Amino acid sequence: MTLTLIELMSSVLFALAILHTFSTGFFKRLAHIQPAHAGIWHLLGEVEVVFGFWALVLVVVLFIANGEQAAINYIDSRNFTEPMFVFAIMVVAGTRPILQVAKTAVYQVARIIPLQGSMGFNFTVLSLVPLIGSLITEPAAMTLAALILAERIFIKGISSQMKYAILAVLFVNISIGGTLTHFAAPPVLMVAGKWNWDMTFMLMTFGWKSVIAIVVNALCVTLLFREELRLLPETESSSSDAVPFALICIHLVFLAGIVIFSHHPAMFMGLFLFFLGIAHAYQRYQDRLILREGLLVAFFLAGLVVLGGQQQWWLQPLLLSMSGDQMFLGATLLTAVTDNAALTYLGSLVDGLSDSLKYALVSGAVTGGGLTVIANAPNPAGVAILRTHFDNEAVHPFRLLLAALLPTFAAALAFRLL
Repeated sequence: MTLTLIELMSSVLFALAILHTFSTGFFKRLAHIQPAHAGIWHLLGEVEVVFGFWALVLVVVLFIANGEQAAINYIDSRNFTEPMFVFAIMVVAGTRPILQVAKTAVYQVARIIPLQGSMGFNFTVLSLVPLIGSLITEPAAMTLAALILAERIFIKGISSQMKYAILAVLFVNISIGGTLTHFAAPPVLMVAGKWNWDMTFMLMTFGWKSVIAIVVNALCVTLLFREELRLLPETESSSSDAVPFALICIHLVFLAGIVIFSHHPAMFMGLFLFFLGIAHAYQRYQDRLILREGLLVAFFLAGLVVLGGQQQWWLQPLLLSMSGDQMFLGATLLTAVTDNAALTYLGSLVDGLSDSLKYALVSGAVTGGGLTVIANAPNPAGVAILRTHFDNEAVHPFRLLLAALLPTFAAALAFRLL
């Protein structure tokens, strides 16, 4: 296969985007050193902006090299359904009525778990919410878990080490928690239809293994930081801000509708716009809608779609050259530098993959989904919500990677040994 100039340039820009992702702290520091240009440095220091910025560079390169129509045709050929869906589901899932239902469920389950202080609460959020993601989709589960953790755990002045450990476990558990069904996890969704993977297959092949890994990861991080968690005050939301039951039901209907029509942008965006009207009409029962966070995450994912669309020339031959164990390890490692849904999508284009290679590809892709911010589509949503609780309001990529190694290893053991 002949490598085109655009494919080469896109891969160079893709590599620069990955390097930029790990260098956002440098731009944050530049904002303090050069206050006259602090605005642009702060912009380049936002992890959600990285891939959108380099996608813009690619479009400019296309425009210069091949002309205006070529650039337009390439953008038109990209599928932006996932960024749009993540934006809509984040905003709806982050509303007070939905959060009230989620927090009530978490508190009820935490009460029956024999762990002291906030240990039971932390364990429940990191285990129950990722599993619910198999029904409400991973981006919705990430939004709920991050908002609940921000309000109940992160705001209480916990150590930096504990923040990164909890965030890493959350990312890994969300990534594997969507594998109980065939529609909730983006990397599974990319192949389920073509490979005829239904809900029964997912439960029997992936689901029960995911449950074991999720429980182990949540329990381990809870026990590791048990002393800090015991000291956290046990506070619950005041009943004065309670939302009427009818309004909760309406919000749940909108959430379900957006999930059901997640592959049809005109449908779920229409529902979302209608939802915004309802939210405005009942503002007294709403907190601030996370529109900014949702738009930034959508921008990040859209940039990933634009840049990732030109990486097939090296990813696909690499996947074809692997054995089962190599496929699992390779998919896990490659997921750290590219979106796991893009990886499995490329795998679905390869004819003649054996059942064992299909399993290795998908299980490796979801296993590595917590290693970096770009590894799994919901991860930027978690960062957007929780980053204000980290030093300099930024999640350091290397610290996240290191913190995610152990929970990723636990997930790998579950998928390869069980």
